[in-house]
Amino acid sequence: MSAIGDRDAAAIAFLMPPSLSPVAEGGKNMYIIAGLGNPTAQYRGTRHNVGFEVIDYLADKYNIDVTTKKFKGLIGTGAIEGQKVVLVKPQTFMNLSGECIQEVMNYYKTDISDLIVVYDDINLEPGQLRVRGKGSAGGHNGMKNIILHCNSQDFPRVRVGIGAKPPKMDLADFVLSHFQGEEKKAMEDGYKEAADAVCSLMNNGLEATMNLSLIHISEPTRRRGIS
Repeated sequence: MSAIGDRDAAAIAFLMPPSLSPVAEGGKNMYIIAGLGNPTAQYRGTRHNVGFEVIDYLADKYNIDVTTKKFKGLIGTGAIEGQKVVLVKPQTFMNLSGECIQEVMNYYKTDISDLIVVYDDINLEPGQLRVRGKGSAGGHNGMKNIILHCNSQDFPRVRVGIGAKPPKMDLADFVLSHFQGEEKKAMEDGYKEAADAVCSLMNNGLEATMNLSLIHISEPTRRRGIS
């Protein structure tokens, strides 16, 4: 019998009882990690799609194929640092993200506290992070729809800064624009750090992730934060 690769082992794990799963040891829960954005090539790389970028970073790093079309999204199952995960990129367009998330949550029978959502924030500088354990949508339409469909706001989220809208620019035009110049490097760092924050939430919990984030705050730029 030929040996199976890490990706195959992760896929098999979802078809086997936890006691037999090759990726179950060390992970008690199954986490749904959703990155928000808009589908189609037209929106690739825009400010509103930073959630997709973080999912792609995690998928590449941990060899998880996020191409299965199901539940109104693209999903991939696997393991990240011993934790069973479902990576999700809703394909409903941003404002209806909750439709996809609700279907994924229902299918995997996952507790709301095991949902982690990554999305953009215009109130943070490009690449700056803010992690929260729960809370309102803060004006973000994708988060509003998730809270509506899941009937709860008690789930952790990682917000990735995309910068403030220029005074005379329409908000929709701004979030659908692309990063420029030094912003690109800041965002590359932000994607990596957001992925690290997701891993810390799963393995260390919110409080430990908060403490880790606070250690890395750099005055006066405050590149990471938590509230």
